[in-house]
Amino acid sequence: MSFTLKGRIESRLAATLAPLFVACGLAAAVTEWWPLALAATMIGVGLAFDVFLDRLLDYQPGWLALPFATAELGAIMAIVYALEIAAPFFSALAFFAGSWLFAQILTNAVFPYLRLSYGEEGGELGRAGIALSVIVLLSLALFGGVALAMQPPTVRLSAGIHEGPLVLARAQNLVGEPGAVVRGGIVVTADNVTIENVTVVGGENGIEIDDAMNVTLDHVRISGAELDGIHVRRSSVSIRNCLVHSPAGEYAQGIDISFGFDLAASVVEDCTVIGGREGIVTHFTNARVSDNRVSGTSLRALTLTEMSMAVVEGNDVRDSLGVGIFCGDYSECEIDDNSVDGIRPDDASGDKSRMGFAILAHYGAKAVLGDNEVSNSPGGTGALLGARISARE
Repeated sequence: MSFTLKGRIESRLAATLAPLFVACGLAAAVTEWWPLALAATMIGVGLAFDVFLDRLLDYQPGWLALPFATAELGAIMAIVYALEIAAPFFSALAFFAGSWLFAQILTNAVFPYLRLSYGEEGGELGRAGIALSVIVLLSLALFGGVALAMQPPTVRLSAGIHEGPLVLARAQNLVGEPGAVVRGGIVVTADNVTIENVTVVGGENGIEIDDAMNVTLDHVRISGAELDGIHVRRSSVSIRNCLVHSPAGEYAQGIDISFGFDLAASVVEDCTVIGGREGIVTHFTNARVSDNRVSGTSLRALTLTEMSMAVVEGNDVRDSLGVGIFCGDYSECEIDDNSVDGIRPDDASGDKSRMGFAILAHYGAKAVLGDNEVSNSPGGTGALLGARISARE
């Protein structure tokens, strides 16, 4: 078809009206604004491609639609990653594919049927095209403004010591200024909470998250907790770039994420945990534990148990007692690209499952192992009490 520039733009914007309203409904349903951000990115990239193709092509054969769509998708995903738009990969892919298919149906069947001169006029839609284009742009501006206005407020925590526990019962972004310290812990009970650049000292738990979705902890530092540095129950969290150290109690743990099996997967990434009974532990949870550094634990360094579904990759585990990476109690674990060094046997316990295992599958668990590096750990890799270990294919 020989599109004019006006025809390309009108056809593009008219075809995006329905996906735009779908994105608005999805944003309202999930109470997040990534669907709108994704839709806006798709429209912007599409219009940029239209201007480029108008200069490049006088005539566009139908078979070029798929290659151009692939190029558009690549540009969209690059922008999504660059701007850190929190769109789940497969959801974003499905939204693009559905929108593209809808556009093909419109431009190849619906528009030519409704406007018989559509092909001869290079894809222009006349007055209807102008009206639809205006509606799309106004809708995008309106819905985008509403979405931005509904984003959680940002609360700045000034430098100095703040007595806790701080209770965050509403959606918000808590951002600490350099030197901001909370003494006595932080408790999160609301969805859509982000905590950044905050140091927490003491408290029964350093940061406690209860029954909350979409919680993000980024660059938090926690020391002196009595039980857990980060304590998560029935919640979905992303924990990144954290430091948990100097536990105050004999049974203290670094990070404990439990009882969220039916929720979105939690992530623990690029954290350092030093000391404590267990470094990072999950119970009945979907989780990804990657690129962390755990050392000096007295029971196990990484524990995935009670029917957890976990991916454990790229972690550095060392100088711990008993077990390095533990997959237990009917959990299913993918364990790959980890480095485990210096796991000492706990001879005093008399427990055969604590004899310096670098990686241990226990009590009905299934562990799939990839390319892990194990050294200075006399127990090596093992499976006990009906557990199974297999190599990644």
